[in-house]
Parts: sequence; structure tokens; C-alpha cells
Amino acid sequence: MKAFTYERAATPAEAAAAAARTPGAKFIAGGTNLLDLMKLEIETPRHLIDVNRIGLDKVEDTPDGGLRIGALVRNTDLAAHPRVRRDYAVLTRALVSGASGQLRNKATTGGNLLQRVRCPYFYDTAKPCNKRKPGSGCAAIGGFNRGLAVLGTSEACIAQHPSDMAVAMRVLDAMVETVKPDGATRTIPIADFHKLPGTTPHIENALEAGELITAVTLPAPVTGTHVYRKVRDRSSYAFALVSVAAIVPSDGRARVALGGVGTKPWRVESAEAGDDAGMGKRILAGAKPTTQNAFKLPLAERTLTAVLADARS
Repeated sequence: MKAFTYERAATPAEAAAAAARTPGAKFIAGGTNLLDLMKLEIETPRHLIDVNRIGLDKVEDTPDGGLRIGALVRNTDLAAHPRVRRDYAVLTRALVSGASGQLRNKATTGGNLLQRVRCPYFYDTAKPCNKRKPGSGCAAIGGFNRGLAVLGTSEACIAQHPSDMAVAMRVLDAMVETVKPDGATRTIPIADFHKLPGTTPHIENALEAGELITAVTLPAPVTGTHVYRKVRDRSSYAFALVSVAAIVPSDGRARVALGGVGTKPWRVESAEAGDDAGMGKRILAGAKPTTQNAFKLPLAERTLTAVLADARS
């Protein structure tokens, strides 16, 4: 790990301003991903800004019947929150399927949205990776890529997005609130927050330099059966090969987002129109699997079909 300086911010605006003052600065809260990357020298921030004491740790009702989740709310607390369990159960189910209990106790809402990919070549500094070093190439293309993405890929990157929580947030139409170094605030739809790799896979989200996530807001709850089903190589502490986040009304159109298959949480709203039977094929249209991960296509279709059938039974 390389040497770095450290400060503790008191407010969100102060934290964002500090990041703008120091090139190469990073925010740190739970640190469940960042510290691992620093140890491997994949992330080498010159300065860390501790945001644990800036507030942002509350879950609050909004005037329109929704929910505002502070960026520092820990995953364990969010999953256990009474309103989340009652009205946004898909989010609770996604959260408890991720990582381990110890990590969920530390991991934050904002940090979960920002976690880096788990591609083995991203973590292997002896191999080329366009996310880690832009322009160096992608060792996963032509390498071991069984667990990687089949949707949203490019010639520069085929890494899958790792978050379970973000898939549930996508099906819930969440909005990401931020503050910039100049104090300006904005709200980013979750659909636009994560970026496709294209030719710039190192740009993973819509945040500008020094911009800090302050909260995630959920609209008024959607009634129906909430399901999060995760298919993985082992029953715990593993990333998804395929996951399905779904809200299924007793009579009407289901809302569906997929994890494990895309370079970002994958939802195609137009595919939700029509019958359940063809939804999987509509969502997966345009997929570009490799010989190693082509199994994800039938696996995703079958998992989605089972989820919808169980929810409507």
C-alpha cells in the first residue's frame, strides 16, 4: 500500500470541496472495497477523506410516500429497516444475498453503488485491463471469462457489474442524489448512473470529479410480489452468475432487472410489455456471450421464468 494523507470531513459540502482541492483524493466510509484495492495498489489515492461523520445515515419517509436513504446507511441496517422490509422487499432480499454479515455491517449504500468490478484480470496487476489502465487492453477477452458479462459489453471490456443492491435499486427506479464541490446538488436516475464500458470502461458512473453521493431516493412503493433470486456457484459469499430482481403484480406487467449478466444492472422496460413467456428473450436480445459464458443465457431465461411463475402462483 502506498503512503497517503487523511482528513475527516464534517459536512457533505466540506467533503466534496476537499476532494476538489486534492487531485487523486478518494472518499472512504466502510472501506470494504477500497481498502482491498489499495492493498493491491489497484487504487492508489494520495489523500483519503473520511465521510463517516457527515450525517447521511438516516432512512426517512419522503412527502410523496417514498423513501430517502442516506448514503452512509449500512447495508445491514437498510435490509432490516421496517419500511424497506414491508414496502421494498426486493431490496432487503438483494442486500442479504450479498457478501457476508460482517461486510454488510460496514458497507454503505453509496459505497455499494460504487464498488468496482470483480473481474479476475482487474485484480491481477500483471495482466492488461482497460478499467485499471486505460488503453492497455482486456485480458478477459480470450481469457477466462466464465463469470463475466454477456450484455452491454464492448471490445474494451466484458466485466460484469457486481452489486446485488444496485439491481434491486434499478427495478425500483431509484434516484441518486449528490453534492458537487461548489455546493451544487443534482439527482441522477439509477438508469443513467452506471455507464456502459464502450471505449472508456474506466469511467464507470456519472459522477464528476469530487462529486459525492448523499442519498438514494425510492419512489412510492409498487404493490406486488417482490422477489430477488440469485444463482451462484456456492450458496453464500459469492457473486451472481445470474440474478433476477422482480416486482410481480397479481394481474399486470412485471418489472424485472437482471444482475450477473450485464456490465451494469440490466433492465429493459420495453421488454416488460407482453407475455411473461417471452420476456427473457426480449431482455437478452443483443447479448454477446463467449464460449465460456454462453450458459448464462438459458440460465437467465429459466431463472426469470421460474421467478415469474412462482410469483404469480
